[in-house]
Amino acid sequence: MVYQHTQTGLLTRRLLRAISTITAASGLFVALRSTIKSIPLLASSAVVYGCALLFDSLTVRVSNDLIELRFGIGIIRKQFDVGSIKRASIVKNKWYYGWGIRLTPHGWLYNVAGYDAVEILMHNGKQYRIGTDQPKELQHAINTVLK
Repeated sequence: MVYQHTQTGLLTRRLLRAISTITAASGLFVALRSTIKSIPLLASSAVVYGCALLFDSLTVRVSNDLIELRFGIGIIRKQFDVGSIKRASIVKNKWYYGWGIRLTPHGWLYNVAGYDAVEILMHNGKQYRIGTDQPKELQHAINTVLK
């Protein structure tokens, strides 16, 4: 392993968990009066909490063969073969590109917080951006395995 780092999206984590808690509390309050009406609130609470578990962090691992991305608890993943990468450069994302997995004018973005990213250009011309709070370290790790 050449590099491994986990970035936590604290705002995402706190916001989604707060929404989930409020929705669950509302569902329980409504359940005291009518069980049927509380089901949508409790279900939406579970969905929001699930999103928090899936997208509250991003772990990036760089090895000699692969760059691996894992969101949250690891169900959502992406891998890049190092042999397919032409170069890596540090970039800044626009605020409106958002967080999560997004298609931007610069290709797919994988991000949980902030605007810093490392853009990897593939030999086939495709571009991907990996959001990080350690852009210099990630770029250095990728360039190290490219040589």
